[in-house]
Order: sequence, then C-alpha cells, then structure tokens
Amino acid sequence: MSQTTMSIRVDSNLKQRFDALCDEFGLSNTAALMLFMRAVVRECRIPFEIKTDSIKDVRKKARLSYERMRADAAAAGIQDMSLEEINEIIKEVRYGEK
Repeated sequence: MSQTTMSIRVDSNLKQRFDALCDEFGLSNTAALMLFMRAVVRECRIPFEIKTDSIKDVRKKARLSYERMRADAAAAGIQDMSLEEINEIIKEVRYGEK
C-alpha cells in the first residue's frame, strides 16, 4: 500500500492538548487520526454527532443568562453600571487588562 503525507494547520494549544490525550491513550497523534479517518471511510459518516442549538434555543439561553445576570447585579448593588464599565470588566476578565 503506498502512503502519502498530509499536512494540516491547527491551533498550537489544541495540538498540545490533543497530543497529551493521545499519549494518555498510548497512541501517537498519527495513529489517532488514522483511527478517525478509517472510521469515517468505514461508516461513510463522521463518527460522532455534530450539532448546534437552534437560533430560538440560543436566544432563549441568552435571555435566561441576561435575566440571571441582572438579578445577580441587583443583589450585588451594581445594576446601574454603564456600558463602558461593563465592557471594562469584560476586558479585564477575558484578557487580564484594564
């Protein structure tokens, strides 16, 4: 059987995490990807479910999160923050900056 090389670009953090898990399984990353590729070809499908929530479900979850956040803000006495103040807190949490 002839072989070929396949080259792909991936996020370095994702690759490190994938490599670590493969190592725990006792597999090389190449062996793990070969298992995946063989399963796709054998089953003629992706061997796991790929799905997303409907836009209605996303909006419902967002609304519930918003309402929960408003209740938490009221309980903490900070419900009257400006948009700029809120964005500053978001930046701080996401990026560790002020």
